[in-house]
Amino acid sequence: MTMRLFTACLASLLLSACATTGSQRQAAAPVTVGIVAINDFHGALEPPKQSVPFTAADGKVIRVPAGGAAYVASVVDSIRSKYANTLTVSAGDLVGGSSLVSSLYLDEPAVEAMNRIGLEYNAVGNHEFDAGRDELLRKQNGGCLQHTARKPCQVEPFRGARFKFLAANTQYADGRTLFPASAIKRFGSGRRRVAVGLIGLTLQGTGSLVQQSGLGGLRFVDEAETVNAMVPQLKAQGADAIVLLIHQGGYTSGSPNPQGCEDIHGSIMPILQKLDPRVDVVVSGHTHWSYVCDFGKSDPAHPFLMTSAGVFGELVTDIRLDIDPATHRVVSRSASNIIVQSEAYTSSLGLVALTDKAPRFTARADIGEYVSKYVAASHEFIARPAGQLAGSVSRPLGDSSRYGGSLGLLIADAQLAATTGAGAQIALMNPFGVRAPHVLSPAVDGSITFGQIYAVQPFNNDLVTKSFTGAQLKAVLELNFTGSDPISVLAPSQGFSYSFDLSRPEGDRITAMTLNSQPVQPDASYRVTTNSFLAGGGDSYSVFTQGTNPVIGITDIAALEAWLKAVPPRAVPQDNRTIDQSPTPMSSKP
Repeated sequence: MTMRLFTACLASLLLSACATTGSQRQAAAPVTVGIVAINDFHGALEPPKQSVPFTAADGKVIRVPAGGAAYVASVVDSIRSKYANTLTVSAGDLVGGSSLVSSLYLDEPAVEAMNRIGLEYNAVGNHEFDAGRDELLRKQNGGCLQHTARKPCQVEPFRGARFKFLAANTQYADGRTLFPASAIKRFGSGRRRVAVGLIGLTLQGTGSLVQQSGLGGLRFVDEAETVNAMVPQLKAQGADAIVLLIHQGGYTSGSPNPQGCEDIHGSIMPILQKLDPRVDVVVSGHTHWSYVCDFGKSDPAHPFLMTSAGVFGELVTDIRLDIDPATHRVVSRSASNIIVQSEAYTSSLGLVALTDKAPRFTARADIGEYVSKYVAASHEFIARPAGQLAGSVSRPLGDSSRYGGSLGLLIADAQLAATTGAGAQIALMNPFGVRAPHVLSPAVDGSITFGQIYAVQPFNNDLVTKSFTGAQLKAVLELNFTGSDPISVLAPSQGFSYSFDLSRPEGDRITAMTLNSQPVQPDASYRVTTNSFLAGGGDSYSVFTQGTNPVIGITDIAALEAWLKAVPPRAVPQDNRTIDQSPTPMSSKP
């Protein structure tokens, strides 16, 4: 062999070895997948005039105006731009309990906005069932078949969700699921190919949070058992990572902290403790709280990451997974909540301004134009005068509160007035039924619009008046303070008050009940009004189903409007109808 030929062969061998080494290094490097996550959007197409607390670099806490579909779209796009491989998901309550602009049209525009944003999977939450099973199926499949009092397809034909609903624990009696239980998305090719498995489910208690008449035989089974049965299946199908989308959540200590996980607690915790440790990420929701929890630091037996993006599109979660394609496992994971800074607004406390201390985003034009079409179509409803108020009424702390505040009392008073013809003596309103923006602030002349009252009462529930004994009424109120759900103090109408003491045993915490200053008698009969959701046992108030001689009345929103118009301006109710006699009075927070 000549020297020239030997040199050429040696060079070829070296190049081949270098190429092989480079190829091996590339195959061994982790594959990064970026997951964009939201939860509890509730059809909030327009900025909801709410803010997110943010701790700036100087340590000062400021409130950042946030939300709105066009701004959510921009944040989603900015997160996607960071990753070659992306997945966009939602952990339920995408629709239901929605803003007027969306709910007037059966949440069709919310679904279509998410089609355009590029959502891929949504785990059904309890509010997806607000209009019943058949209407939820229409939201997935499209079409204009009418299942509710409101007419579908009022603005445009409805093509349905281009993304997939997942419902692993929403089952018929034979075990069939309403929607697929899981999905797998694959990225890359060859030795660099990885797969992310998704499981979507709602909280087991969904049946107590929706009207049974619309469920069509569906049941909601144990969350952890459902997930643990599916993890081996997804692994067998090649999933390298497991992401759980679950419409259940927790709370942290103090105010919601978008990046914190201080003293995480709540109904999701017992579920997490039972989960297969092969779950890598838990995208949660339902509580409207925001957090990022790395359990790998505190619970090595369950080293998953858990996130929640709060509510109403005010935050979007940026999750990063690094997956080893050789060992088929996640080697690192991280997440952060991005504030969807949108538009300044004026609250009862003054201007909530934009800030340069948090990232700013521009509304995505196509989504903004699409939302504007429905805003214009809704204008007549939104701007219509709906009465007068002598001052602002509110649910202080909003979803952080156990009470309905003066706003809950106003609603209870309206419901009592609307049902006196059915013999009503008492009305009770559930505080979690008071929706954003949790405040009614009249104009200078005291006027309130229909859009304002609809924002806090978007469900169009009928009023139901039933007869209860005094003993049954006490049993209803005891349910305020029992079970694993957050305490919620039913707001009573004028003339009725009750006291409670949380130091007493469960089932005996109501210490007094009075109607028109007279003690409620256990054997006497009382006519009590609630919305149809509570009357059917919603929010775990099962005793409401025991009432007799029901009379169906007008809707809750019609009752509130009539009350505001009857005596202009309507006085602000005094918040002195529930008395906490506990040695250590209860905090307003969950």
